[in-house]
Amino acid sequence: MVGRDLGADIGALNLPDMAAVLPSFSPSHTTCSTLLHELQIIWDEIGESDSQRDKMLQQLEQECLDIYRRKVEETRKHKADLHQLLAESEAEIVNLISTLGERSSFAWAGASTVKGTLKEQLLVVSPILEDLRSKKEERMKEFGEIQTQIAQIYAEIAGNNEPLINSIDPQVDRHDLTWTKLKELKSYIQELQSEKFIRLQKVNGHIHTIHQFSVVLSFDFYEAINEIHPSLTGQVTDHSKSISNDTLASLTSMINSLKQEKEERLNKIQKFARELVELWDLLDTPAEEKKKFDHVVGLISSSVDEVSMPGSLAMEMIEQVEIEVERLYIVKASKMKELIMKRQKELEEIYKGMHMDVDSDSASKTLISLIDSGTVVLSDLLANMDDQISKAKEQASSRRDILDKVEKWQHASVEERWLDDYEKDENRYSAGRGAHKNLKRAEKARILASKIPSMLDSLKLKTKSWESEKGIPFLYNKVPLLHILEEYTIQRHEREEEKRKSREQKRLQEQLATEQAIYGSRPSAKKPLGLSMNANNLPSTPGRRGATPGRYGLSSGKERRQTGGRANALIPINYVALPKDENNTH
Repeated sequence: MVGRDLGADIGALNLPDMAAVLPSFSPSHTTCSTLLHELQIIWDEIGESDSQRDKMLQQLEQECLDIYRRKVEETRKHKADLHQLLAESEAEIVNLISTLGERSSFAWAGASTVKGTLKEQLLVVSPILEDLRSKKEERMKEFGEIQTQIAQIYAEIAGNNEPLINSIDPQVDRHDLTWTKLKELKSYIQELQSEKFIRLQKVNGHIHTIHQFSVVLSFDFYEAINEIHPSLTGQVTDHSKSISNDTLASLTSMINSLKQEKEERLNKIQKFARELVELWDLLDTPAEEKKKFDHVVGLISSSVDEVSMPGSLAMEMIEQVEIEVERLYIVKASKMKELIMKRQKELEEIYKGMHMDVDSDSASKTLISLIDSGTVVLSDLLANMDDQISKAKEQASSRRDILDKVEKWQHASVEERWLDDYEKDENRYSAGRGAHKNLKRAEKARILASKIPSMLDSLKLKTKSWESEKGIPFLYNKVPLLHILEEYTIQRHEREEEKRKSREQKRLQEQLATEQAIYGSRPSAKKPLGLSMNANNLPSTPGRRGATPGRYGLSSGKERRQTGGRANALIPINYVALPKDENNTH
Protein backbone atom coordinates (compact mmCIF):
# COMPACT_ATOMS: atom_id res chain seq x y z
CA MET A 1 0.00 0.00 0.00
CA VAL A 2 2.92 2.32 0.62
CA GLY A 3 4.07 2.18 -2.97
CA ARG A 4 0.53 2.48 -4.40
CA ASP A 5 -0.02 5.39 -6.77
CA LEU A 6 -2.85 7.57 -5.53
CA GLY A 7 -3.60 8.80 -9.10
CA ALA A 8 -4.04 5.24 -10.17
CA ASP A 9 -6.50 4.73 -7.32
CA ILE A 10 -8.60 7.74 -8.52
CA GLY A 11 -8.43 6.62 -12.17
CA ALA A 12 -9.71 3.25 -11.08
CA LEU A 13 -13.13 4.80 -10.48
CA ASN A 14 -15.71 3.55 -13.04
CA LEU A 15 -17.69 6.57 -14.34
CA PRO A 16 -19.10 5.46 -17.72
CA ASP A 17 -22.00 8.00 -17.68
CA MET A 18 -19.94 11.01 -16.65
CA ALA A 19 -19.26 11.80 -20.26
CA ALA A 20 -22.89 12.75 -20.75
CA VAL A 21 -22.99 14.81 -17.60
CA LEU A 22 -19.48 16.27 -17.64
CA PRO A 23 -18.56 16.94 -21.20
CA SER A 24 -15.27 18.45 -20.11
CA PHE A 25 -14.04 14.90 -19.35
CA SER A 26 -14.91 13.57 -22.81
CA PRO A 27 -12.12 13.40 -25.29
CA SER A 28 -14.50 14.76 -28.02
CA HIS A 29 -15.57 17.55 -25.71
CA THR A 30 -19.13 16.22 -25.72
CA THR A 31 -21.15 17.98 -23.07
CA CYS A 32 -24.19 16.86 -21.13
CA SER A 33 -26.36 19.48 -22.89
CA THR A 34 -25.29 18.13 -26.29
CA LEU A 35 -26.14 14.66 -25.22
CA LEU A 36 -29.43 15.83 -23.70
CA HIS A 37 -30.26 17.64 -26.95
CA GLU A 38 -29.47 14.56 -28.90
CA LEU A 39 -31.64 12.53 -26.47
CA GLN A 40 -34.49 15.01 -27.02
CA ILE A 41 -34.27 14.55 -30.77
CA ILE A 42 -34.36 10.80 -30.37
CA TRP A 43 -37.31 10.98 -28.08
CA ASP A 44 -39.10 13.24 -30.51
CA GLU A 45 -38.49 10.79 -33.24
CA ILE A 46 -39.69 8.00 -31.05
CA GLY A 47 -42.61 9.94 -29.77
CA GLU A 48 -41.96 9.54 -26.09
CA SER A 49 -44.48 11.32 -23.82
CA ASP A 50 -43.40 14.06 -21.54
CA SER A 51 -44.13 12.04 -18.44
CA GLN A 52 -42.00 9.27 -19.82
CA ARG A 53 -39.33 11.71 -20.64
CA ASP A 54 -39.41 13.24 -17.14
CA LYS A 55 -39.23 9.83 -15.61
CA MET A 56 -36.23 8.89 -17.68
CA LEU A 57 -34.48 12.14 -16.85
CA GLN A 58 -35.10 11.62 -13.15
CA GLN A 59 -33.75 8.16 -13.47
CA LEU A 60 -30.69 9.47 -15.25
CA GLU A 61 -30.14 12.13 -12.61
CA GLN A 62 -30.46 9.50 -9.84
CA GLU A 63 -27.91 7.28 -11.52
CA CYS A 64 -25.47 10.18 -11.73
CA LEU A 65 -25.95 10.94 -8.03
CA ASP A 66 -25.35 7.32 -7.18
CA ILE A 67 -22.18 7.32 -9.19
CA TYR A 68 -20.91 10.45 -7.46
CA ARG A 69 -21.93 9.21 -4.06
CA ARG A 70 -20.16 5.85 -4.66
CA LYS A 71 -17.09 7.56 -5.90
CA VAL A 72 -17.00 9.84 -2.88
CA GLU A 73 -17.29 6.85 -0.54
CA GLU A 74 -14.52 5.09 -2.34
CA THR A 75 -12.32 8.15 -2.21
CA ARG A 76 -13.11 8.69 1.48
CA LYS A 77 -12.21 5.04 2.17
CA HIS A 78 -9.00 5.45 0.18
CA LYS A 79 -8.16 8.48 2.29
CA ALA A 80 -8.76 6.47 5.45
CA ASP A 81 -6.59 3.69 4.09
CA LEU A 82 -3.85 6.18 3.38
CA HIS A 83 -4.15 7.57 6.91
CA GLN A 84 -4.04 4.05 8.35
CA LEU A 85 -1.15 3.15 6.10
CA LEU A 86 0.71 6.23 7.20
CA ALA A 87 -0.03 5.52 10.86
CA GLU A 88 1.01 1.88 10.55
CA SER A 89 4.17 2.90 8.73
CA GLU A 90 4.99 5.41 11.43
CA ALA A 91 4.28 2.85 14.17
CA GLU A 92 6.46 0.26 12.38
CA ILE A 93 9.22 2.83 12.02
CA VAL A 94 9.08 3.57 15.73
CA ASN A 95 9.06 -0.16 16.56
CA LEU A 96 11.97 -0.90 14.22
CA ILE A 97 13.98 1.97 15.66
CA SER A 98 13.35 0.54 19.13
CA THR A 99 14.07 -3.02 18.04
CA LEU A 100 17.26 -2.09 16.20
CA GLY A 101 18.32 0.37 18.87
CA GLU A 102 18.67 3.17 16.31
CA ARG A 103 17.34 6.04 18.44
CA SER A 104 20.70 7.66 18.77
CA SER A 105 21.70 7.22 15.15
CA PHE A 106 18.25 7.66 13.52
CA ALA A 107 16.26 10.79 14.34
CA TRP A 108 12.51 10.38 13.72
CA ALA A 109 10.11 13.09 14.79
CA GLY A 110 7.00 11.46 13.33
CA ALA A 111 4.94 11.74 10.10
CA SER A 112 3.01 14.75 11.41
CA THR A 113 6.08 16.88 10.97
CA VAL A 114 6.14 16.18 7.25
CA LYS A 115 4.45 18.89 5.15
CA GLY A 116 2.21 18.01 2.20
CA THR A 117 -0.54 15.67 1.21
CA LEU A 118 -0.96 12.15 2.41
CA LYS A 119 0.74 10.81 -0.68
CA GLU A 120 3.61 13.20 -0.19
CA GLN A 121 3.93 12.09 3.43
CA LEU A 122 3.89 8.47 2.33
CA LEU A 123 6.51 9.19 -0.25
CA VAL A 124 8.73 10.47 2.59
CA VAL A 125 7.93 7.64 5.04
CA SER A 126 8.17 4.72 2.62
CA PRO A 127 11.98 4.86 1.99
CA ILE A 128 12.64 5.21 5.71
CA LEU A 129 10.48 2.19 6.45
CA GLU A 130 12.06 0.13 3.71
CA ASP A 131 15.53 1.00 4.97
CA LEU A 132 14.65 -0.01 8.53
CA ARG A 133 13.07 -3.23 7.31
CA SER A 134 16.21 -4.03 5.35
CA LYS A 135 18.37 -3.36 8.40
CA LYS A 136 16.13 -5.58 10.46
CA GLU A 137 16.48 -8.44 7.98
CA GLU A 138 20.23 -8.05 7.92
CA ARG A 139 20.37 -7.87 11.69
CA MET A 140 18.18 -10.96 12.06
CA LYS A 141 20.40 -12.80 9.63
CA GLU A 142 23.46 -11.83 11.62
CA PHE A 143 21.78 -12.83 14.87
CA GLY A 144 20.72 -16.09 13.28
CA GLU A 145 24.27 -16.92 12.11
CA ILE A 146 25.75 -16.21 15.52
CA GLN A 147 23.08 -18.20 17.34
CA THR A 148 23.51 -21.00 14.83
CA GLN A 149 27.23 -21.09 15.66
CA ILE A 150 26.39 -21.03 19.37
CA ALA A 151 23.97 -23.89 18.92
CA GLN A 152 26.55 -25.82 16.89
CA ILE A 153 29.30 -25.36 19.51
CA TYR A 154 26.81 -26.34 22.21
CA ALA A 155 26.04 -29.45 20.20
CA GLU A 156 29.74 -30.27 19.84
CA ILE A 157 30.41 -29.80 23.55
CA ALA A 158 27.33 -31.87 24.35
CA GLY A 159 28.70 -34.70 22.22
CA ASN A 160 26.66 -34.33 19.06
CA ASN A 161 29.52 -33.65 16.70
CA GLU A 162 27.50 -33.81 13.48
CA PRO A 163 24.81 -31.11 13.69
CA LEU A 164 23.32 -30.01 10.38
CA ILE A 165 23.31 -26.24 10.14
CA ASN A 166 20.12 -26.27 8.08
CA SER A 167 18.34 -28.27 10.74
CA ILE A 168 19.27 -25.80 13.50
CA ASP A 169 16.43 -23.35 14.19
CA PRO A 170 18.09 -20.41 15.95
CA GLN A 171 15.78 -18.83 18.47
CA VAL A 172 16.22 -15.15 17.52
CA ASP A 173 14.50 -12.59 19.72
CA ARG A 174 12.81 -10.37 17.09
CA HIS A 175 12.05 -7.74 19.69
CA ASP A 176 15.67 -7.17 20.64
CA LEU A 177 17.97 -6.77 17.68
CA THR A 178 20.05 -3.97 19.13
CA TRP A 179 23.77 -3.55 18.71
CA THR A 180 24.19 -4.12 22.42
CA LYS A 181 22.54 -7.52 22.19
CA LEU A 182 24.54 -8.30 19.09
CA LYS A 183 27.77 -7.39 20.84
CA GLU A 184 26.81 -9.62 23.77
CA LEU A 185 26.20 -12.52 21.42
CA LYS A 186 29.47 -11.84 19.59
CA SER A 187 31.34 -11.74 22.90
CA TYR A 188 29.63 -14.95 23.97
CA ILE A 189 30.42 -16.69 20.69
CA GLN A 190 34.04 -15.64 21.10
CA GLU A 191 34.08 -17.21 24.54
CA LEU A 192 32.55 -20.39 23.15
CA GLN A 193 35.01 -20.41 20.26
CA SER A 194 37.83 -19.91 22.74
CA GLU A 195 36.43 -22.79 24.81
CA LYS A 196 36.19 -24.88 21.68
CA PHE A 197 39.77 -24.01 20.73
CA ILE A 198 41.00 -24.91 24.20
CA ARG A 199 39.08 -28.19 24.11
CA LEU A 200 40.42 -28.91 20.64
CA GLN A 201 43.96 -28.25 21.87
CA LYS A 202 43.35 -30.60 24.79
CA VAL A 203 41.97 -33.25 22.45
CA ASN A 204 44.94 -32.90 20.09
CA GLY A 205 47.35 -32.92 23.05
CA HIS A 206 45.74 -36.06 24.45
CA ILE A 207 45.82 -37.70 21.03
CA HIS A 208 49.52 -36.83 20.69
CA THR A 209 50.24 -38.24 24.14
CA ILE A 210 48.38 -41.47 23.32
CA HIS A 211 50.33 -41.69 20.07
CA GLN A 212 53.60 -41.43 22.04
CA PHE A 213 52.40 -44.20 24.33
CA SER A 214 51.50 -46.31 21.30
CA VAL A 215 55.03 -45.88 19.91
CA VAL A 216 56.66 -46.99 23.18
CA LEU A 217 54.14 -49.70 24.11
CA SER A 218 53.56 -50.87 20.50
CA PHE A 219 49.77 -51.01 20.21
CA ASP A 220 47.41 -49.96 17.38
CA PHE A 221 47.01 -46.22 17.84
CA TYR A 222 44.12 -45.75 15.34
CA GLU A 223 42.17 -48.65 16.77
CA ALA A 224 42.53 -47.28 20.30
CA ILE A 225 41.50 -43.75 19.28
CA ASN A 226 38.64 -44.99 17.14
CA GLU A 227 37.17 -46.82 20.13
CA ILE A 228 36.85 -43.46 21.92
CA HIS A 229 35.37 -41.56 18.94
CA PRO A 230 35.71 -42.13 15.17
CA SER A 231 36.22 -38.40 14.57
CA LEU A 232 39.55 -38.40 16.45
CA THR A 233 41.55 -40.23 13.81
CA GLY A 234 43.93 -38.27 11.62
CA GLN A 235 41.66 -38.68 8.60
CA VAL A 236 39.36 -35.81 9.62
CA THR A 237 39.90 -32.09 10.13
CA ASP A 238 40.14 -30.42 13.52
CA HIS A 239 36.74 -28.83 12.91
CA SER A 240 35.14 -32.26 12.85
CA LYS A 241 36.84 -33.71 15.92
CA SER A 242 34.76 -34.44 18.96
CA ILE A 243 35.44 -32.06 21.86
CA SER A 244 32.70 -33.23 24.18
CA ASN A 245 33.12 -33.80 27.90
CA ASP A 246 32.73 -37.54 27.36
CA THR A 247 35.50 -37.55 24.75
CA LEU A 248 37.86 -35.56 26.96
CA ALA A 249 37.07 -37.80 29.92
CA SER A 250 37.67 -40.95 27.83
CA LEU A 251 40.98 -39.58 26.51
CA THR A 252 42.09 -38.62 30.02
CA SER A 253 41.10 -42.04 31.35
CA MET A 254 43.01 -43.77 28.55
CA ILE A 255 46.12 -41.66 29.22
CA ASN A 256 46.00 -42.49 32.94
CA SER A 257 45.55 -46.15 32.10
CA LEU A 258 48.46 -46.05 29.64
CA LYS A 259 50.66 -44.27 32.18
CA GLN A 260 49.96 -47.03 34.68
CA GLU A 261 50.53 -49.67 32.02
CA LYS A 262 53.81 -48.03 30.99
CA GLU A 263 54.99 -47.86 34.59
CA GLU A 264 54.06 -51.49 35.21
CA ARG A 265 55.83 -52.63 32.05
CA LEU A 266 58.92 -50.55 32.91
CA ASN A 267 59.04 -52.01 36.41
CA LYS A 268 58.67 -55.48 34.96
CA ILE A 269 61.37 -55.05 32.33
CA GLN A 270 63.67 -53.35 34.88
CA LYS A 271 63.23 -56.35 37.18
CA PHE A 272 64.11 -58.71 34.31
CA ALA A 273 67.04 -56.46 33.32
CA ARG A 274 68.49 -56.54 36.83
CA GLU A 275 68.08 -60.32 36.89
CA LEU A 276 69.81 -60.47 33.49
CA VAL A 277 72.81 -58.49 34.75
CA GLU A 278 73.01 -60.63 37.89
CA LEU A 279 72.80 -63.86 35.89
CA TRP A 280 75.35 -62.58 33.33
CA ASP A 281 77.82 -61.83 36.10
CA LEU A 282 77.17 -65.15 37.77
CA LEU A 283 77.44 -67.18 34.57
CA ASP A 284 80.21 -65.11 32.93
CA THR A 285 78.05 -64.58 29.86
CA PRO A 286 80.02 -63.52 26.73
CA ALA A 287 79.68 -59.89 25.61
CA GLU A 288 78.30 -61.04 22.26
CA GLU A 289 75.23 -62.52 23.94
CA LYS A 290 74.74 -59.41 26.09
CA LYS A 291 74.53 -57.09 23.06
CA LYS A 292 71.09 -58.41 22.14
CA PHE A 293 69.69 -56.94 25.36
CA ASP A 294 71.78 -53.78 25.71
CA HIS A 295 68.68 -51.60 25.22
CA VAL A 296 66.92 -53.50 28.00
CA VAL A 297 69.80 -53.05 30.44
CA GLY A 298 69.81 -49.35 29.55
CA LEU A 299 66.31 -49.05 31.04
CA ILE A 300 67.39 -50.11 34.56
CA SER A 301 67.98 -46.55 35.77
CA SER A 302 65.40 -44.83 33.51
CA SER A 303 62.30 -43.13 34.84
CA VAL A 304 58.89 -43.53 33.23
CA ASP A 305 59.05 -40.15 31.48
CA GLU A 306 62.53 -40.84 30.10
CA VAL A 307 61.51 -43.97 28.19
CA SER A 308 60.59 -42.97 24.63
CA MET A 309 62.39 -45.38 22.30
CA PRO A 310 59.92 -47.03 19.87
CA GLY A 311 58.91 -50.50 21.00
CA SER A 312 61.10 -50.40 24.10
CA LEU A 313 58.19 -51.51 26.33
CA ALA A 314 56.37 -53.69 23.82
CA MET A 315 54.88 -56.91 25.17
CA GLU A 316 56.93 -58.86 22.63
CA MET A 317 60.10 -57.30 24.02
CA ILE A 318 59.14 -58.10 27.62
CA GLU A 319 58.32 -61.68 26.62
CA GLN A 320 61.72 -62.04 24.93
CA VAL A 321 63.52 -60.78 28.03
CA GLU A 322 61.43 -63.05 30.25
CA ILE A 323 62.24 -66.07 28.08
CA GLU A 324 65.95 -65.19 28.21
CA VAL A 325 65.83 -64.81 32.00
CA GLU A 326 64.07 -68.18 32.32
CA ARG A 327 66.71 -69.76 30.07
CA LEU A 328 69.52 -68.28 32.15
CA TYR A 329 67.82 -69.46 35.33
CA ILE A 330 67.84 -72.99 33.93
CA VAL A 331 71.53 -72.61 33.13
CA LYS A 332 72.08 -71.10 36.57
CA ALA A 333 70.24 -74.00 38.19
CA SER A 334 72.52 -76.44 36.40
CA LYS A 335 75.59 -74.43 37.41
CA MET A 336 74.30 -74.03 40.93
CA LYS A 337 73.75 -77.77 41.12
CA GLU A 338 77.36 -78.30 40.06
CA LEU A 339 78.55 -75.71 42.60
CA ILE A 340 76.47 -77.25 45.37
CA MET A 341 77.83 -80.71 44.62
CA LYS A 342 81.32 -79.22 44.49
CA ARG A 343 80.73 -77.60 47.88
CA GLN A 344 79.45 -80.94 49.16
CA LYS A 345 82.63 -82.60 47.95
CA GLU A 346 84.69 -79.85 49.59
CA LEU A 347 82.75 -80.31 52.82
CA GLU A 348 83.34 -84.06 52.72
CA GLU A 349 87.07 -83.50 52.20
CA ILE A 350 87.15 -81.17 55.19
CA TYR A 351 85.37 -83.77 57.32
CA LYS A 352 87.71 -86.49 56.11
CA GLY A 353 90.65 -84.23 56.88
CA MET A 354 89.27 -83.95 60.39
CA HIS A 355 88.81 -87.75 60.51
CA MET A 356 85.05 -87.32 60.68
CA ASP A 357 83.81 -89.70 58.01
CA VAL A 358 80.41 -89.09 56.49
CA ASP A 359 78.09 -91.11 54.30
CA SER A 360 78.95 -89.36 51.02
CA ASP A 361 76.58 -91.33 48.83
CA SER A 362 73.61 -90.76 51.11
CA ALA A 363 74.41 -87.05 51.49
CA SER A 364 74.78 -86.58 47.71
CA LYS A 365 71.51 -88.38 47.03
CA THR A 366 69.74 -86.24 49.61
CA LEU A 367 71.10 -83.05 48.03
CA ILE A 368 70.19 -84.11 44.51
CA SER A 369 66.68 -85.06 45.63
CA LEU A 370 66.32 -81.71 47.39
CA ILE A 371 67.51 -79.78 44.30
CA ASP A 372 65.28 -81.71 41.91
CA SER A 373 62.22 -81.20 44.11
CA GLY A 374 62.35 -77.44 43.54
CA THR A 375 61.26 -76.78 47.11
CA VAL A 376 64.43 -74.90 48.02
CA VAL A 377 66.08 -71.81 46.63
CA LEU A 378 69.38 -72.94 45.15
CA SER A 379 71.15 -69.73 46.11
CA ASP A 380 70.01 -70.22 49.71
CA LEU A 381 71.12 -73.84 49.61
CA LEU A 382 74.51 -72.78 48.22
CA ALA A 383 74.82 -70.12 50.91
CA ASN A 384 73.95 -72.76 53.50
CA MET A 385 76.65 -75.03 52.07
CA ASP A 386 79.15 -72.17 52.22
CA ASP A 387 78.13 -71.57 55.80
CA GLN A 388 78.64 -75.24 56.61
CA ILE A 389 82.05 -75.17 54.96
CA SER A 390 83.00 -72.08 56.92
CA LYS A 391 81.91 -73.70 60.17
CA ALA A 392 83.63 -76.93 59.21
CA LYS A 393 86.86 -75.04 58.56
CA GLU A 394 86.46 -73.27 61.87
CA GLN A 395 85.88 -76.63 63.52
CA ALA A 396 88.89 -78.08 61.70
CA SER A 397 91.00 -75.19 62.94
CA SER A 398 89.91 -75.84 66.52
CA ARG A 399 90.66 -79.57 66.08
CA ARG A 400 93.99 -79.10 64.32
CA ASP A 401 96.16 -79.05 67.45
CA ILE A 402 94.55 -82.23 68.78
CA LEU A 403 94.72 -83.94 65.37
CA ASP A 404 98.41 -83.04 65.08
CA LYS A 405 99.01 -84.69 68.45
CA VAL A 406 96.93 -87.69 67.35
CA GLU A 407 99.07 -87.95 64.23
CA LYS A 408 102.28 -87.86 66.32
CA TRP A 409 100.85 -90.43 68.72
CA GLN A 410 99.85 -92.71 65.83
CA HIS A 411 103.30 -92.35 64.31
CA ALA A 412 104.90 -93.18 67.65
CA SER A 413 102.54 -96.14 68.03
CA VAL A 414 103.47 -97.46 64.59
CA GLU A 415 107.16 -97.10 65.37
CA GLU A 416 106.63 -98.86 68.69
CA ARG A 417 104.98 -101.82 66.96
CA TRP A 418 107.77 -101.91 64.42
CA LEU A 419 110.27 -101.92 67.30
CA ASP A 420 108.42 -104.83 68.87
CA ASP A 421 108.63 -106.79 65.64
CA TYR A 422 112.26 -105.78 65.18
CA GLU A 423 113.26 -106.94 68.61
CA LYS A 424 111.66 -110.33 67.95
CA ASP A 425 113.91 -110.80 64.93
CA GLU A 426 116.84 -113.11 65.94
CA ASN A 427 118.87 -111.95 63.00
CA ARG A 428 118.56 -108.25 63.60
CA TYR A 429 122.22 -107.92 64.44
CA SER A 430 123.44 -109.74 61.35
CA ALA A 431 125.58 -107.85 58.93
CA GLY A 432 122.96 -107.95 56.30
CA ARG A 433 122.03 -105.15 53.97
CA GLY A 434 120.29 -102.20 55.70
CA ALA A 435 121.06 -103.43 59.21
CA HIS A 436 122.62 -100.12 60.23
CA LYS A 437 119.49 -98.25 59.10
CA ASN A 438 117.29 -100.51 61.20
CA LEU A 439 119.55 -99.91 64.18
CA LYS A 440 119.13 -96.16 63.80
CA ARG A 441 115.36 -96.49 63.36
CA ALA A 442 115.17 -98.76 66.40
CA GLU A 443 116.99 -96.17 68.47
CA LYS A 444 114.57 -93.44 67.37
CA ALA A 445 111.60 -95.76 67.89
CA ARG A 446 112.69 -96.41 71.50
CA ILE A 447 112.81 -92.64 72.11
CA LEU A 448 109.32 -92.18 70.58
CA ALA A 449 107.92 -95.15 72.49
CA SER A 450 109.17 -93.66 75.72
CA LYS A 451 107.25 -90.49 74.98
CA ILE A 452 103.91 -92.22 74.27
CA PRO A 453 102.61 -92.04 77.88
CA SER A 454 103.20 -88.31 78.06
CA MET A 455 101.67 -87.97 74.58
CA LEU A 456 98.58 -89.79 75.78
CA ASP A 457 98.27 -87.67 78.89
CA SER A 458 98.66 -84.43 76.94
CA LEU A 459 96.23 -85.61 74.27
CA LYS A 460 93.63 -86.54 76.87
CA LEU A 461 93.92 -83.17 78.58
CA LYS A 462 93.60 -81.34 75.25
CA THR A 463 90.62 -83.44 74.23
CA LYS A 464 88.80 -82.93 77.53
CA SER A 465 89.44 -79.20 77.37
CA TRP A 466 88.09 -79.07 73.82
CA GLU A 467 84.97 -81.06 74.72
CA SER A 468 84.35 -78.83 77.71
CA GLU A 469 84.62 -75.72 75.57
CA LYS A 470 82.50 -77.00 72.67
CA GLY A 471 80.02 -79.02 74.69
CA ILE A 472 80.25 -81.96 72.28
CA PRO A 473 82.43 -85.12 72.20
CA PHE A 474 85.59 -85.04 70.10
CA LEU A 475 84.93 -87.70 67.48
CA TYR A 476 87.70 -89.36 65.53
CA ASN A 477 86.43 -91.44 62.63
CA LYS A 478 82.97 -91.56 64.25
CA VAL A 479 84.38 -92.73 67.62
CA PRO A 480 85.01 -90.49 70.66
CA LEU A 481 88.78 -89.88 70.83
CA LEU A 482 88.88 -90.37 74.61
CA HIS A 483 87.47 -93.89 74.15
CA ILE A 484 90.15 -94.57 71.59
CA LEU A 485 92.87 -93.29 73.89
CA GLU A 486 91.56 -95.30 76.86
CA GLU A 487 91.34 -98.45 74.79
CA TYR A 488 94.82 -97.90 73.42
CA THR A 489 96.17 -97.33 76.93
CA ILE A 490 94.66 -100.63 78.07
CA GLN A 491 95.92 -102.45 74.97
CA ARG A 492 99.42 -100.98 75.39
CA HIS A 493 99.47 -102.03 79.00
CA GLU A 494 98.42 -105.53 77.97
CA ARG A 495 101.13 -105.56 75.33
CA GLU A 496 103.71 -104.47 77.84
CA GLU A 497 102.54 -107.23 80.18
CA GLU A 498 102.73 -109.79 77.38
CA LYS A 499 106.23 -108.57 76.48
CA ARG A 500 107.27 -108.87 80.12
CA LYS A 501 105.86 -112.41 80.32
CA SER A 502 107.50 -113.26 77.03
CA ARG A 503 110.87 -112.03 78.31
CA GLU A 504 110.40 -113.99 81.55
CA GLN A 505 109.50 -117.09 79.58
CA LYS A 506 112.50 -116.66 77.39
CA ARG A 507 114.76 -116.15 80.39
CA LEU A 508 113.46 -119.39 81.96
CA GLN A 509 113.93 -121.28 78.73
CA GLU A 510 117.48 -120.03 78.42
CA GLN A 511 118.16 -120.94 82.07
CA LEU A 512 116.74 -124.43 81.53
CA ALA A 513 118.81 -124.92 78.47
CA THR A 514 121.93 -123.86 80.35
CA GLU A 515 121.21 -126.27 83.18
CA GLN A 516 120.66 -129.13 80.76
CA ALA A 517 123.90 -128.35 79.10
CA ILE A 518 125.76 -128.41 82.45
CA TYR A 519 123.98 -131.19 84.40
CA GLY A 520 122.47 -133.31 81.74
CA SER A 521 118.90 -134.15 81.12
CA ARG A 522 116.45 -133.74 83.99
CA PRO A 523 112.76 -134.09 84.33
CA SER A 524 111.10 -131.08 82.86
CA ALA A 525 109.82 -128.57 85.33
CA LYS A 526 106.20 -127.68 85.42
CA LYS A 527 105.07 -125.10 82.96
CA PRO A 528 103.98 -121.87 84.44
CA LEU A 529 100.26 -121.66 84.37
CA GLY A 530 98.85 -119.98 81.30
CA LEU A 531 102.20 -119.90 79.43
CA SER A 532 103.17 -121.81 76.33
CA MET A 533 106.63 -123.20 75.84
CA ASN A 534 106.70 -121.78 72.32
CA ALA A 535 108.14 -118.28 72.36
CA ASN A 536 106.48 -117.54 69.07
CA ASN A 537 103.09 -118.46 70.40
CA LEU A 538 102.57 -115.85 73.14
CA PRO A 539 99.31 -115.91 75.07
CA SER A 540 96.73 -113.28 74.40
CA THR A 541 94.48 -111.58 76.86
CA PRO A 542 91.08 -113.20 76.65
CA GLY A 543 88.46 -111.11 75.00
CA ARG A 544 90.88 -108.65 73.28
CA ARG A 545 92.95 -108.72 70.14
CA GLY A 546 96.45 -107.42 69.69
CA ALA A 547 97.37 -103.78 70.15
CA THR A 548 97.38 -102.98 66.43
CA PRO A 549 96.07 -99.38 66.14
CA GLY A 550 94.71 -100.03 62.68
CA ARG A 551 94.04 -97.15 60.30
CA TYR A 552 92.57 -95.00 63.12
CA GLY A 553 94.89 -96.11 65.96
CA LEU A 554 92.16 -98.45 67.19
CA SER A 555 91.73 -102.20 67.55
CA SER A 556 89.20 -104.02 65.42
CA GLY A 557 85.74 -102.69 64.65
CA LYS A 558 84.24 -105.28 66.99
CA GLU A 559 86.15 -103.89 69.96
CA ARG A 560 85.18 -100.33 68.97
CA ARG A 561 81.55 -101.36 69.07
CA GLN A 562 82.13 -102.84 72.55
CA THR A 563 83.78 -99.71 73.93
CA GLY A 564 82.51 -96.95 71.73
CA GLY A 565 78.84 -97.56 72.43
CA ARG A 566 76.86 -94.61 71.21
CA ALA A 567 79.81 -93.10 69.28
CA ASN A 568 79.19 -95.43 66.35
CA ALA A 569 76.15 -93.34 65.27
CA LEU A 570 76.47 -91.84 61.80
CA ILE A 571 77.68 -88.22 61.83
CA PRO A 572 75.30 -85.99 59.84
CA ILE A 573 76.70 -84.13 56.86
CA ASN A 574 76.08 -80.79 58.53
CA TYR A 575 77.34 -81.98 61.90
CA VAL A 576 79.40 -78.87 62.57
CA ALA A 577 76.39 -76.72 61.79
CA LEU A 578 74.30 -78.26 64.59
CA PRO A 579 73.49 -75.94 67.52
CA LYS A 580 75.66 -76.38 70.55
CA ASP A 581 72.76 -76.93 72.94
CA GLU A 582 71.37 -79.60 70.66
CA ASN A 583 74.64 -81.53 70.80
CA ASN A 584 74.65 -81.26 74.57
CA THR A 585 71.41 -83.21 74.70
CA HIS A 586 73.24 -86.15 73.21
